[in-house]
Amino acid sequence: MRTLFLNPPSFEGFDGGAGSRWPASREIESFWYPVWLCYPAGMLEDSKVVDGPPHKITIDQTVAMANDFELMVLFTSSPGFHVDVQIAEMMKDVNPKMKVAFVGPPVTIEPEKSLQASKAIDFVVRREFDHQIANYAKGTPLSELPGVSYWKDGAVVNNPEGGVIENLDELPWVTKVYKRDLDFRRYNVPFLLNPFISFYTTRGCPAMCTFCLWPQTHSGHRWRLRSSDDVAAECKSALENFPGLKEIFFDDDTFNYRKARAIELSKKLGPLNFTWSCTSRVTTDYETLKAMKDAGCRLLIVGYESGDEQILRNIKKGATIDMAMRFTENCHKLGLVVHGDFIVGLPGETRETLRRSIEFAKKLDVETIQVSLGHAFPGTEFYEHAMANGLVNIVGMADAAGHQLPNAVYPGFDRGELMEWVERFYHEYYFRPKTAWRVVAKAIKNNDLPRLFKEAREYLSVSSKRKQYVKDQKASTALQGAEESAS
Repeated sequence: MRTLFLNPPSFEGFDGGAGSRWPASREIESFWYPVWLCYPAGMLEDSKVVDGPPHKITIDQTVAMANDFELMVLFTSSPGFHVDVQIAEMMKDVNPKMKVAFVGPPVTIEPEKSLQASKAIDFVVRREFDHQIANYAKGTPLSELPGVSYWKDGAVVNNPEGGVIENLDELPWVTKVYKRDLDFRRYNVPFLLNPFISFYTTRGCPAMCTFCLWPQTHSGHRWRLRSSDDVAAECKSALENFPGLKEIFFDDDTFNYRKARAIELSKKLGPLNFTWSCTSRVTTDYETLKAMKDAGCRLLIVGYESGDEQILRNIKKGATIDMAMRFTENCHKLGLVVHGDFIVGLPGETRETLRRSIEFAKKLDVETIQVSLGHAFPGTEFYEHAMANGLVNIVGMADAAGHQLPNAVYPGFDRGELMEWVERFYHEYYFRPKTAWRVVAKAIKNNDLPRLFKEAREYLSVSSKRKQYVKDQKASTALQGAEESAS
């Protein structure tokens, strides 16, 4: 079957697709590769990957493709699901014979609800979907595919789960599909060198962080590894086939979870003499970091999350403030750049814990940060906690532009105040003189001032919308209080 693998157009700048762990529009335009879709696409010669957002493909242009395919596989997200359903229905209207499959976290969590959302969805695949999609396109009936949910005689059938893919080396290289179907210069992440490509060296994550969407809904906690030789060979191929490529990013849930493996892989990457970056936990020791740095590692994305010990315990982070401080000091000693991730609105959050997080971030003084709202996504332990304690409001996970809105709110807070803390976190961190100068100096050194100006405009635009949201929420709270007093 001629198969379309679709990361659909949605909100402007929305990155809810396969490579994104944070399905939303960001403060600064960021597009990750649709890596999950590219694995089964690599198994089917007569297929095509269409990544709508970075390629500026409109909904109308997408719908016009319907007659060219017999099967469409759409990677969906909770915030973008309703838009994705509309696209599927429009394409089905154009080509009623085309089969439509939805994949991604929402359909894993609630397969029946997903199928009932629209008759345009013929089936969904829960969790990993590589072989199921490829085999269906080659003629295997739905009834024989593990992890598939589908319509039969007016009812939903849920096939038993299948095992995860253990031998990752048997999978095709996604970089070959990137070369075939995607323009790698369209992908941009502010803290990575541009242009970059990204792919996985592992699947799954043994860590038990309660808020993290992917291990709990898609790839699982079982940590599976590609061989170091296979990873190095794909890197060598990518360096030869993407002229002008400046960086490879290893988009694993945690690249260096095991010391021996990180060092072994670093030894294989070093002789290729290229720049790479990856995710990291703060539990990584100096010896491992040095081996990575010596092999060409430039930057680490690190989930610090909070500067409060109890919050870290609440979310089962498996790390402490002292670990984070030592790790960051080691990175600075070695000259490794760190992009730190923080979250506002985790279980147990108070104004005091938020203040500690901001001061902690300043003390770490990493090169760049991202501050997210604590999103309780369905399927996560965080969501179950929020539901059990009456804290969650799944309606309105994102605004009309796809930006995050608070969906877990704690006693004494309202949605506006949590948003205000995000704004305060960014402002206090980046508007310190040495931090602001560091950002500008880096842009000058890298001849990247146009990119910096673009990012500054985008950030200020989102910041303005946040401030208006806070203002509106405060007005609504005041009005509600006045009405309650009057009654």
